[in-house]
Amino acid sequence: MLQFLQKKNRDSFLSNQIIPVSLTVVVFFFLVLLLWLQILGLNYFTETDIQIRIDWVDVLVGMTIYLKTSIDFAIYIGNLMSRNPGWKSRVAIEIGTAAGNAAGTMAILLLWDFFREVRWLLFIMILLAALVLFKLAEEGLEHAKTEDKKFPRWFTKTVDMLEHWLSLLNKAIAPVLRFVIPNVSMKSGTHLRFWPLFLLAFTVPFILGLDDFAGYVPLFSVVNVFGFAIGVFLGHMILNVLLYISPERTIKIVKNPIISLLGSIAFVLLGIWGLYEAVKLIGH
Repeated sequence: MLQFLQKKNRDSFLSNQIIPVSLTVVVFFFLVLLLWLQILGLNYFTETDIQIRIDWVDVLVGMTIYLKTSIDFAIYIGNLMSRNPGWKSRVAIEIGTAAGNAAGTMAILLLWDFFREVRWLLFIMILLAALVLFKLAEEGLEHAKTEDKKFPRWFTKTVDMLEHWLSLLNKAIAPVLRFVIPNVSMKSGTHLRFWPLFLLAFTVPFILGLDDFAGYVPLFSVVNVFGFAIGVFLGHMILNVLLYISPERTIKIVKNPIISLLGSIAFVLLGIWGLYEAVKLIGH
């Protein structure tokens, strides 16, 4: 009986942890291969080449920024896993979320590469990206306010002041952003079959990948796009692994008020930088 329970526990650990985590790594390398092929194709059809090199600083920047933008995604996938237990469901969730995030990322990369020589289109793209960042900054402050009573008064005042100004700004630009950021339900289905679960797991990360990577466009003038995108994929892989190991603890970490505040400030600075890049582009 004891041997049977030990074997059952080993099989359960293998199916619920080892297989999904191993698949996460395999999917990461497969998506990097697709990214490499996409850039080869873009370099063939466009005059300005994207350098295919891996600078670990660019990878680290992409990974760090992605992990900060992934609060909503972490909550979403954590709920999805809790409502759809079992290793087959985890496989569907892993492949679906990774493919959705990568598809959104590569779609923005495709648009950016084709239109960056058309200055007015690139101006619109960078401007919208900056506005998206301001929206993401405000949304991130929601988590900074959750437990801010445990922090010093200056922390609470900083959060309130930043939220006030971002709220005014985002209300003013809301008519524009509602055409850029679609309303996607973050509520996850329960006990779905493989393909419906795969499609659900694909859809939300695809939209988040579009919005988030669009917000990264202002960075493309100072980082190598290939290494940066690999960092985004790597960040997704790390988040998936952590969620498989401990969904509750991972969500608690990404919702930490200090991390949320610092991330929101970073988004504001990137948004201002994007506006500067857009104005500079028109000035030329």
